[in-house]
Amino acid sequence: MKKWIKIALWTLFIAGVFVSMSLTKTEQNEYVMEKPEILIEASDENAFLTKDELYTRLVREGLLYPGQKFKDLNLRQIENNISKMSEVQATKAYAKIGGSWNIDVKIRKPIARIYNQFGENYYLDELGFVMVPSYLYTARVVIVTGNIPDRKNSPSVSEIINNDTLKTIRNLDEIYRISKYVCNDPFLNSQIGQIHLLKNGDFVLIPQVGGQTIVFGSAKTDEEVEDKFKKLIIFYQQGLPFEGWEKYEEINLKYKKQIVCKKK
Repeated sequence: MKKWIKIALWTLFIAGVFVSMSLTKTEQNEYVMEKPEILIEASDENAFLTKDELYTRLVREGLLYPGQKFKDLNLRQIENNISKMSEVQATKAYAKIGGSWNIDVKIRKPIARIYNQFGENYYLDELGFVMVPSYLYTARVVIVTGNIPDRKNSPSVSEIINNDTLKTIRNLDEIYRISKYVCNDPFLNSQIGQIHLLKNGDFVLIPQVGGQTIVFGSAKTDEEVEDKFKKLIIFYQQGLPFEGWEKYEEINLKYKKQIVCKKK
């Protein structure tokens, strides 16, 4: 008999838990949601996307509105909408008990601003994705100009690298290799102000100091880019201090294991 009493008590307890959970869920669904707490993580204190701008975009899309209840808050749709913004690298939206909820956003870090042959301009981020320019902020990064066919809706660098056909008609992967190396090297980042693509496929670097033209050539692999920049840095450190910054009008890095310089 005692065994049946225990079973009955446990059954009542479990049923009570389910009823309590159901009531809690019903109560939660009817909560009117507060304005979300938005956290934006950016590599620079000036971000391409502000909290107010993000909130305004979500309101404009009809995803947020006054008096919105928890049951009408579609967190997955909000995440998907934010993820499609070119400035955003990652995002997470989550609710708490009651009417409070959060949106966390990580902003992409640009490494180059590209001006293509069609009059468009856009940023390239550290992961090789295209970012549309923002009226909120202009990043101080290397400028890339010239005969560039890649448009602002271009595939990402990873897509180009893994597609033999795209590699033959795109330059974004080569721009990415050069820009990333320049961005990650403190000396080059302060010295190289512009990258220009000639019609023959050669990249030319324009320094901020010295007035030389640096013929870089192609940038088909990471190894090629690293080898050329190492030669350039050695030349800057060991050659120019003795010869003078104004002695040469052209520094050519196209040839393996050597630098060819043209005097003014």
